Amino acid sequence: MVALTFPDGARRDYQDGISGFDIAKGISPSLAKRTVAMAIDGAVRDLSEAIVADGKIEFLSREDPRALELIRHDCAHVLAEAVQALWPGTQVTIGPVIENGFYYDFFRNEPFTPDDLPVIEKKMREIIARDKPFTREVWSRDEAKRVFRDKGELFKVELVDAIPADQSINIYKQGDWFDLCRGPHMTSTGKVGNAFRLMKVAGAYWRGDSNREMLSRIYGTAFAKQEDLDQYLKNLEEAEKRDHRKLGREMDLFHFQEEAPGSVFWHAKGWTLFQLLEQYIRRRQVEAGYAEVNSPQLMDSSLWVTTGHMQAYRDMMFLTEHRADDERVYAIKPMNCPGHVQIFKNGLKSYRELPLKIAEFGKVHRFEPSGALHGLMRVRAFTQDDAHVFITEAQIAEEALKINDLILSIYEDFGFSNVRIKFSDRPDKRIGDDAVWDKAEAALMAALEKSKRPWTLNKGEGAFYGPKLEYVLRDAIGRDWQCGTVQVDLNLPGRLGAFYIDEHSNKVVPVMLHRAMFGSLERFIGVMIEHYAGHLPLWLSPVQAVVATITSDADDFAREAMLAAGRTGLRVEADLRNEKINYKVREHSLAKVPAMLVLGRKEATERTVSIRRLGKEGQQVMPLDAALKMLAEEAIPPDMRRA
Repeated sequence: MVALTFPDGARRDYQDGISGFDIAKGISPSLAKRTVAMAIDGAVRDLSEAIVADGKIEFLSREDPRALELIRHDCAHVLAEAVQALWPGTQVTIGPVIENGFYYDFFRNEPFTPDDLPVIEKKMREIIARDKPFTREVWSRDEAKRVFRDKGELFKVELVDAIPADQSINIYKQGDWFDLCRGPHMTSTGKVGNAFRLMKVAGAYWRGDSNREMLSRIYGTAFAKQEDLDQYLKNLEEAEKRDHRKLGREMDLFHFQEEAPGSVFWHAKGWTLFQLLEQYIRRRQVEAGYAEVNSPQLMDSSLWVTTGHMQAYRDMMFLTEHRADDERVYAIKPMNCPGHVQIFKNGLKSYRELPLKIAEFGKVHRFEPSGALHGLMRVRAFTQDDAHVFITEAQIAEEALKINDLILSIYEDFGFSNVRIKFSDRPDKRIGDDAVWDKAEAALMAALEKSKRPWTLNKGEGAFYGPKLEYVLRDAIGRDWQCGTVQVDLNLPGRLGAFYIDEHSNKVVPVMLHRAMFGSLERFIGVMIEHYAGHLPLWLSPVQAVVATITSDADDFAREAMLAAGRTGLRVEADLRNEKINYKVREHSLAKVPAMLVLGRKEATERTVSIRRLGKEGQQVMPLDAALKMLAEEAIPPDMRRA
């Protein structure tokens, strides 16, 4: 007998080997009908699977959030069946669920095109309508290889060979069609529903190896309900409009080019925006007691061996070649922490000086594969608003909490109120003893508890030298962006020989908190552009207003307005071109200038301006001095407004 506990706490005994379906049917035929899978002790399983041990059981309907991965997984199998029905002889390879959908890779002589997708979708709907059950069989390794080899499915033969000897060979059937798969699946193809869409086609090498066969990949997505799919597609359309690369061109902020892959060419307006962020963080850091420093870009690679970075990140580091007059190998810094430890070590430090907080807008370089580069979001050269706080063990929770509060207040200033915190604990590959990790994790957990902010566990995702908190921002269209971090490090300072003198005149290795608030300034700018769809708040806009003339009669007044605006500290440009005002309005609206001060003969005579706001209908006529005062007050940064 097996004893199963239900969500309501009820506990019942069943015959050993009973299936989840039989249990559900015994409770209620309607329950069995609406259930697509089960969870045993939290692990999602086939409803038909035999239960052979005690545990907690839950029944999952299509609407259960945990069923979404099953819907997408099953949809990938339906896609594969549809492709082979339409193009016999096509080999199927792998088809995993990914974020927001799934893909399946196929091998055929002619790659798929976007025109094939509607045809495949039609066939998929036919397969779903047949509502064939998913059934699982366990084959011997030899049988599986023979069947797939006879079918010409040579990639599947290779996959069978790759399955560890202690694992079973699972075959899932949906009618006459079958596939090698670990599962689980829902009860039938009909449960996939029709809220799916094939999105695009792409090329991919088998197992990511450029020396192997080129495959044709089809991406798709699926949801439990049509309205969820519609919302997802709407969000994709909105995301395309907000693409920071497109807006960056329109706003004349930056560009990229092949001669410097993954590095930003900042234009004047983009660099103004960059500096505004830097100045804001600098003010907040000074207020919080940080001292700004600067460490070398190029340091001997032996330093990175000592820290453990070379072993952990060698493939991502840029190293110099040997020179005849200098045989040492140097590394362009991929992070700032070792340099900051060197600054801490320079001169004897006392416990009375702790916490000692040093910060740097440090430019770092990391090798990202060319295929992973994506505008400002994924680059090879970027600037961190990096800082390191040297403290005693007793100060960990208190100082981590201060950083936590500072980070959250900064995000509020930039319009990000929906922030999630992830606690990332020890990874499999790490340095330091478990006892040291225990201390670091416990102290960071104490800070989280004092903050009284909700958080989730990000199991095994800590840095190789210590646990961390990650701050995930949700933007205006519901996308998540991981930005800031706080990391507790009880390993690196000791490796580099750092110490302070305690109250008993003993040498003690300090704890080091790694802290970044934006994370990467480049990436944060990209996130911010997309969050605001380019409509940046007035205080952040590189150009806050344009003075535009309707006729040349207003040119002198426009120049006077420009000088007056400059005296208030506003960033203003003039547009005195001999163009129609509607043309000027369209051009500056495309460049996302927040305000236009329109001047004509009447305004020049009356010393007024007509104010047009980006994204708003109508205009407001005001005396020049009053208009500039209003804009200047609105342009005060939020931290200075609080001062």
